Amino acid sequence: MIQRVTVPGLFPPPVYSHATVVEAGTRLAFLAGSVPLDAEGKLVGAGDPVRHAEQVIANLTEQLRAVGSGLEHVLSTDVYVVSTETAALSAVWDVVEASGLSAGPHSSTLLGVACLGYPGQLVEITATAAVPEGGRP
Repeated sequence: MIQRVTVPGLFPPPVYSHATVVEAGTRLAFLAGSVPLDAEGKLVGAGDPVRHAEQVIANLTEQLRAVGSGLEHVLSTDVYVVSTETAALSAVWDVVEASGLSAGPHSSTLLGVACLGYPGQLVEITATAAVPEGGRP
């Protein structure tokens, strides 16, 4: 159902694929950005991009579960980190790797940005995932 492609003529990515192909007829879920808020809407881990990333992954996992999918079915992500420092981006990416999200590996873009939607928010992840047959919300 999912074919992950690393292009031989390009520099090999560390833990993601250059492209992901899904056969026609597969159900897809396009997820809104997962943010580091708890169920009550409170920011988790103020000032800590690693803790934000952990909460974002936890919330992303819940979003996927709600549509009948899971981290292993994620095809593509955009990971936004409020920082101009590559060390902060790397620390957030370490959380993504540890979560199993990159096990596919999936196609991903990691970005340093100036700000995000909630005050104090440091990390956000958008995702597209396949919903396996029988995976119903």
